[in-house]
Formats: sequence, C-alpha cells, structure tokens
Amino acid sequence: MVVANAFAKEMAIRKRIASIYNKREEDFSSLKEYNDYLEEVEDMIVNLVEGIDVPSIEARIVEYQRENAEQIMNAQARKAEEYAAALAASKGQLPQTGVDISLSSETVNNTVPQGQYAPAIAGGGIAQPRPMGPVGSGHDMMGYEYEDEETMKLRAEKAARAGGWSTEMSKKRALEEAFASIWV
Repeated sequence: MVVANAFAKEMAIRKRIASIYNKREEDFSSLKEYNDYLEEVEDMIVNLVEGIDVPSIEARIVEYQRENAEQIMNAQARKAEEYAAALAASKGQLPQTGVDISLSSETVNNTVPQGQYAPAIAGGGIAQPRPMGPVGSGHDMMGYEYEDEETMKLRAEKAARAGGWSTEMSKKRALEEAFASIWV
C-alpha cells in the first residue's frame, strides 16, 4: 500500500510539473539546451518526491509560472489543439470542418486520397495529423504510455511466452503442487 501511495504521489507531482514546465525541443535553439532543461525538470521532480528542499523548489516553480505565464498557456493551448485534431482524426473527420473523410474518395490537392496520411505541404495544403488516440486513452502529461489491466496482462503473457513459459505450463504446475500436498 505504501508503494501505491508513493507512486500516486510521484505521478501527481509529475503531472503538475509537466503542466508548468511544458516546453518542447523545438522551443530551444540546440539539443543541449533542451536536454539541460529536461534534466533540471527531472531533478526538481525527484527532489519533490523525496522531500528534498521543497520550499526552495516550490518558490522556483511559482517564479517560473509568473515569468512564463503566457508561454505556459500557449503550450497548453497547443497541446489541447493537438488532442482535438488527433481525436477528430481518430474519428475520421477533418478537425477544421468536421467533414467525414472515411467515406469520401475526394483528394487533398489532387494528390492524396482523403482519409490517408498527407504530410504538411509548404504551399498551404491541408495537413492531416497523425492519430494519437482520444484524450486520456493511454498517455499521461509527459507523453509516457500508461496501461490498463488488460494490456498489462497481455504484455505479461507475451513476456512469459518469449521466455519459454505458457499459461498451460503454469496451470499444470499449480495443479501438480496442489495435488502433491494432499495426504491420503
């Protein structure tokens, strides 16, 4: 139970920090600057989870929020737009018009049939987003995938099969151990 509470605490902290420190790689002039930013954010998360220098970190977060409020809001709006576009794409609709493209055979700029992935065209063509799934369907705020119970079970079964085990083998062994313990 303690592990579950620690995990829940860490996830809550990660979600909160990710909503504030939400810059992307394209927001930086170099990969090194972006990696330094990610390292700083991760250090803050670890220190908050471990309870190290919490008042100082909280003060830094408040100051960062105050100084970068507009940028934070823009990044959150951009993320919301991406989720909306992905949701529309997963339903087979163009996000701007709401037109159903799954039944149409018209083309985008006479080159790519609608309903197919079309990369962004520099001349102002329509770009279809890659479907990421609806909001809340598998990714947390940092973009890490989380799994439901069924997915975890399937993953465990695949891992067991890869290691040479099978569910039948486990069942057989459990039955053998159960009957071996019966005294007649």
